[in-house]
Amino acid sequence: QWQLAESGGGSVEPGGSLRLSCVASGFLLEQYAVVWFRQAPGKEREGVSCLASSGPSTRYLDSVKGRFTVARDNAKNTVYLQMDRLNPEDTAVYFCAIRSVHFCSYVPREGEMDFWGTGTQVTVSS
Repeated sequence: QWQLAESGGGSVEPGGSLRLSCVASGFLLEQYAVVWFRQAPGKEREGVSCLASSGPSTRYLDSVKGRFTVARDNAKNTVYLQMDRLNPEDTAVYFCAIRSVHFCSYVPREGEMDFWGTGTQVTVSS
């Protein structure tokens, strides 16, 4: 049974941090590229980060560069999105998704992904 489950969302004040987790069940997440997406009310879903299926390549949405970091923990079959210095514009539902092969030379579009989690809400407000 394949499953992706996001967790770690919540409410935080501007300047705060959250760490999102994407935990895979039924398959090895290390064999797939993992992309974090987000969708804010009234906005198109956008790719936030990309972690390549092979090697260390990563890419980030310009607006999160230097603030967000993606990393794998293969022992836990998990990919994390560490989000620091959050601002209200980061408020969105965050999703993780996988693709069998992707080199992350760019952050993919949602149509390129093979399988999705159901999302976790991140709210940044004072």
